[in-house]
Amino acid sequence: MCYDHEARPPLPPIRGAAADAGEVTLTSADGTSVAAYAARAQRADAPGIVILPDVRGLHPFFEELALRFAESGVHAVAIDYFSRTAGTARRADGFDNMPHVAQTEAATLTSDVAAAVAYLRSPEGGSAARIYTIGFCFGGRLSSLQAAAGHDLAGVISFYGSPVGPHRAGLPAPADEAPRFECPVLAVYGGADEGIPAEARDAYDRALDAAGIEHRTVVYPDAPHSFFDRRASEFASASEDAWREVLGFVQAA
Repeated sequence: MCYDHEARPPLPPIRGAAADAGEVTLTSADGTSVAAYAARAQRADAPGIVILPDVRGLHPFFEELALRFAESGVHAVAIDYFSRTAGTARRADGFDNMPHVAQTEAATLTSDVAAAVAYLRSPEGGSAARIYTIGFCFGGRLSSLQAAAGHDLAGVISFYGSPVGPHRAGLPAPADEAPRFECPVLAVYGGADEGIPAEARDAYDRALDAAGIEHRTVVYPDAPHSFFDRRASEFASASEDAWREVLGFVQAA
């Protein structure tokens, strides 16, 4: 399952300060307004990251995650997938997201990501020279696919994004798209995630190897799907290490 309503991101191991944070509205290539939450780091030379949520869209978990990235020296913007079908206003806790997930399309999702990338490259978003994407579950698969979307990214990060097989929203399999990838990949999994078995992880690694794509796969053996949650105290060490992996990947370029 994806995160429940009470989930919140674990705190990063490196703490700094955010210059500012708040709601923003992006404009996609077709003129669609896209709700987002952005946080700017104090560092003038900070990289930027686009946060791609799970199937709930722009939930407080991902707004807080943007702030945590900014505190760690990374400009961040989290986008809402459902602005096209549900509008840009904030939604109540009981919002039924699944009918809107079914209406998402790979092309428009990629266009909305492009708007977020452009925002991070603008002075308002921090003028980031290096841009990454990070996604969780549904967003994890989508994040991987941005490596083939022509955004000129420095890298893509996926947390428990299924890399093979069909997808309920029709997103292609990242393993199939690997020959078109243009940047390094960091893939993070829980080893106890029954939805993404070792065979699927290995198939993705083989596809990336065959395509000559630099990549790193991190598996936390006893962790389940959605382990990256500060309420999950039994997986705190995995979350702490995952933060180190992510920040190391983003800062390494």
